[in-house]
Amino acid sequence: MSNQNNRDEKAFNQAALDYHRQQPKGKIEVIPSKPHTSQRDLSLAYSPGVAIPCLEIEKDPKLAYEYTGKGNLVAVISNGTAVLGLGDIGAEASKPVMEGKGLLFKIFADINVFDIEIDEKDPDKFIEIVKGIAPTFGGINLEDIKAPEAFYIEQRLKEELTIPLMHDDQHGTAIISAAALINALEIAGKNIGDVKMVVNGAGAAAIACTKLYLELGLKKEHVLMCDSKGVISHTRENLTPEKLDFVRETELKTLEEATRGADVFIGLSKGNVLTPEMLLSMADNPVVFGLANPDPEIEYDLAMATRPDTIMATGRSDYPNQVNNVLGFPYIFRGALDVQATGINEAMKLAAVYAIAELAKEPVPEAVILTYNLKSLNFGREYFIPKPFDNRLITKVSMAVAKAAMESGIAGKPIENFDDYETALLDRMGRDEKLIRMMQNRAKANPKRVTLGNAEEYNVLKAAQILYEEGIAQPILLGDKKYIQEQMRKFGIELNVPIVDPASDEQEEKRKIYRDDLWKLRQRKGMNEYKAKKFVRQRDYFGPMMLRNGDTDALIVGFSKNYSSTLRPLLETIGKVKGVDKVSSMMMILTEKKPIFFADASIIQNPTAEDLVNIAKMAETVVKSFAIEPRIAMLSFENFAAISDTSKKVAKAVSILHEKYPNMIVDGEIQPDFAMDADHLSDYPFSKLGTTPANVFVFPNLESANLSYKIIRGMKVAQVVGPILMGLQHPVHVLQMRASVDEIVNLATIAVLDAQQRQEQ
Repeated sequence: MSNQNNRDEKAFNQAALDYHRQQPKGKIEVIPSKPHTSQRDLSLAYSPGVAIPCLEIEKDPKLAYEYTGKGNLVAVISNGTAVLGLGDIGAEASKPVMEGKGLLFKIFADINVFDIEIDEKDPDKFIEIVKGIAPTFGGINLEDIKAPEAFYIEQRLKEELTIPLMHDDQHGTAIISAAALINALEIAGKNIGDVKMVVNGAGAAAIACTKLYLELGLKKEHVLMCDSKGVISHTRENLTPEKLDFVRETELKTLEEATRGADVFIGLSKGNVLTPEMLLSMADNPVVFGLANPDPEIEYDLAMATRPDTIMATGRSDYPNQVNNVLGFPYIFRGALDVQATGINEAMKLAAVYAIAELAKEPVPEAVILTYNLKSLNFGREYFIPKPFDNRLITKVSMAVAKAAMESGIAGKPIENFDDYETALLDRMGRDEKLIRMMQNRAKANPKRVTLGNAEEYNVLKAAQILYEEGIAQPILLGDKKYIQEQMRKFGIELNVPIVDPASDEQEEKRKIYRDDLWKLRQRKGMNEYKAKKFVRQRDYFGPMMLRNGDTDALIVGFSKNYSSTLRPLLETIGKVKGVDKVSSMMMILTEKKPIFFADASIIQNPTAEDLVNIAKMAETVVKSFAIEPRIAMLSFENFAAISDTSKKVAKAVSILHEKYPNMIVDGEIQPDFAMDADHLSDYPFSKLGTTPANVFVFPNLESANLSYKIIRGMKVAQVVGPILMGLQHPVHVLQMRASVDEIVNLATIAVLDAQQRQEQ
């Protein structure tokens, strides 16, 4: 087991280096946000046109928010003195972490970030440097600065700057854990003013957390804070000013003594310091937050086995109730930036606390439940903090913070219409393949066996490694075993997964079973026993027969062959779902704002009106499985005119759909640019699409769909996933030729979800 753990750690370490090394370097980049293709564009962007806004800002500095990107730009600043669990590793070594924080700002709240690593440990010099660069930014997020300097630095900068500023290591954890505490105490049936609390840890986060709990109503005389030397009491000497704030008149000295009879344990220290005996000594329904990472102060399973009445949160994603700072900081800054707040005050922090706490009590959307592959999610002991991938956070928390800034008088630009603001926030969502992350989380909850054809190819092998290491799927490599192993050695890929060679002696018994099955299946369709015996030695037929006979849960083929030749063996071996006349396919296009879907992009060359009806129905089912409401546009080159033969065909399909499926959101014939634009749609008030743009596009023929998605793929303006086959009895999907590693991983993820869904049915 130890050797396996070492190999896993080595593989993960290498994957981390590869991830950061790949082009483009780093995790964030700067891209132009204005037109820049003509000489006129450049003259407006720079000289001489740029002088005009410069002069306006000189007259009124607040106009920087109107004429520059300042209002959506945050600096993530560190001196590298307290980086994650790595300690004082220096400014330059901290850069990957700061870039990572920038990535989270962008993907969760659409905030642009510059990461700034300052090689300065003197607090006063550090403060002067930050003050000097502050005019560039709309807000500043201090990160990974060691205590006690962090307290001094933040306090000085808050006093001397007039933009939102927060040290997330302190206040992020405080805000999220405070929201969790409110709900945990409600479940325990306890009042925060009455509870006795032990805080283990006395660093920046512990101090900030405890101070915020006091604002919620916790009584200071009910708090025992412990550091590595025990209880912070009147008998202790040489305490920092921050610790002096929490000195108690008590003879208690150890953590073991402090926990006796306590209602709440807050751990911000190190793993496995809270013993089962200490937990047993606590009051009924003990609230335990083990927030040390990666190992909590007491393991979740051990705590539950010791005290089933424990109400617990940790910092880990694999246990219920994860206290994760990403629930807070992106949205706190989002709200603060949007009202041009002059700071982040206590009212704004408390607003975030209550918004997060209340969100956990609301009915959970299906999309969130599907993300975590759960049957249900209801407020209670195992769910009292929202999940990080809950898209409602951006509206609930950002709006609450913005309102608090306005009510406390520090908003430079109050929001006039919160309905419009909510819409604007929702429009920011959907970036950076949130759907793919959601699907991968669902896949990890119940990974399935996925057989990958063309396994000797580097892209396929690398995808298999990712699927295996991330726990998305249980890969099976299909192909020439000796050659696959040679390629793995060549590329330095260590992967302990089955390799199935259809022509090897190992598969002789399987070939006999598959041969008989194939012959029986195709004997009245031109297949004799000799052909069946020959075909099952080929992976094109062996793979589908594995799937047909339950020796794999899903199959991914293609990569090196054209689509039609890859598809033929599948159609000959994998039967259609009952009621499906023709198999179809759909492409998922991951745009910057939201996913859209193209059907049929690969199979039915010239669909009839009836074929279009079936394609639309199958597309609706698949899109719903991703927890997305399908809004289907039946495309043509005319808008509700039906003059050409193509448009007449599409109009007939729409008529059938409206009659047979009145609840479907589908309409046409319509041009794609009109179907994607709310203003254009408003010209057709009779349409079932209303004024909300379509997200599913059913094309009138194969050529138009295929060319459209391949142009998008070639331009690299969006990631393309698929084709997703629709209408077959088993989960099998076909790669595009020379698919990228990400495309293979994404299609395999969809195959896992497909297998999960069929198993449930």
